[in-house]
Amino acid sequence: MAHIIVVGNEKGGAGKSTVSMHVATALARLGKSVGVLDLDLRQKTFGRYMENRRVTMEKAGIELPTPHYQELPEIDQSTLKPGENPFDRRLSEAVTGMESDRDFIVIDCPGSHTRLSQVAHSLADTLVTPLNDSFVDFDLLAHVDPDSGKITGPSVYSEMVWNARQLRAQAGLKPIDWIVVRNRLGAQMMHNKKKMGKAVDDLSKRIGFRVAPGFNERVIFRELFPRGLTLLDLKDVGVVGQMNISNVAARQELRELLKALNLPGVEVRI
Repeated sequence: MAHIIVVGNEKGGAGKSTVSMHVATALARLGKSVGVLDLDLRQKTFGRYMENRRVTMEKAGIELPTPHYQELPEIDQSTLKPGENPFDRRLSEAVTGMESDRDFIVIDCPGSHTRLSQVAHSLADTLVTPLNDSFVDFDLLAHVDPDSGKITGPSVYSEMVWNARQLRAQAGLKPIDWIVVRNRLGAQMMHNKKKMGKAVDDLSKRIGFRVAPGFNERVIFRELFPRGLTLLDLKDVGVVGQMNISNVAARQELRELLKALNLPGVEVRI
């Protein structure tokens, strides 16, 4: 059965689609069969990323290792059981259709609380939560006393993950491996950055997640999206001579992230 990786939080702009695309494509480059789903039915950033990739390959006449993107299937409302949620059925059919012949399924969630996102979290073997290096984003995970800096309690997203863990336990499934990825880090070691690091580390012990390194804030990620490319594709499209120090460092960040995810059967060789 496929190992399901869910990339989610309930706030936009944290780099979920960038992380999803790079992890899925890296796994494809490592010879894994990867299916991907975009649960943001309105904006479809991940879906547009994949479409941009297809267009780039056609224009350049090249084939790049690429995960298999699938839209959520439409369903006949008359086939629903009494009380069955149509979004539950659509997600279930999409996952069922891929899990038997894929090594991994990567699910990119929207930056808001939706029924699809809630159900997807309960399916996660590995949950990746990108988090901007800001206490605005940290509030998604926990509330902090402004004077003492102490954590006063979990926030809505953490409670949703807790509920997903409970559902999996009741179904006899293995626990979710939850990884919080500190993303879009600034280059300088500012005071706020240190405070964020300590707060995330403290919270990880309280509510049970691992902390992994993410991507620094880099222009390259904005430039890759319109062409549907990832850091690992640059040599294949003839950008070797333009690989500056920042791009090389970004590749190293991706390598470290993949190692930190510790996915089953994956030896990081990129």
